Amino acid sequence: MQEKEKKKMQDVSFRHIGEMLDYLPPDQLELVELLRELVFECIPDVKEKMTYNIPFYRLYGSICYIWPGAVAWGGKTWPGVTIGFNKGYLLGEIGHFLKAGNRKHVWLKRYFKPEEVDADQIRACLFASVDLDKQLFLEKRVKNASKTKT
Repeated sequence: MQEKEKKKMQDVSFRHIGEMLDYLPPDQLELVELLRELVFECIPDVKEKMTYNIPFYRLYGSICYIWPGAVAWGGKTWPGVTIGFNKGYLLGEIGHFLKAGNRKHVWLKRYFKPEEVDADQIRACLFASVDLDKQLFLEKRVKNASKTKT
């Protein structure tokens, strides 16, 4: 991808989470901190990594991400903060409040104020996502082990 195209997708580049947090307007910062707190509370061993200028959370595979609207994608920003679940389509009834939009796998919820966040719903999705992540990892491991035996 040419440098001009890269710049068009995102105008800033953060080296670490602290830089992104410093960049955010106060309303989005408050939401990001609340959602990060829930992620770390529910998944103590989670790894936080900046990808696409936003924090992604993973154990064996990707669990979720938090995307503040102030961090542009495709040159566009939006109000609020989005939490996206990478395998949201597999969460069933637990993820009923998430929206698929035009996506097949990643389902998300956008919040505009901290009081809109239903922490119990987010916790349930995080716990279910962790269980799913472990299950998929073990299935892949068993499948790979059976391939090496033949």
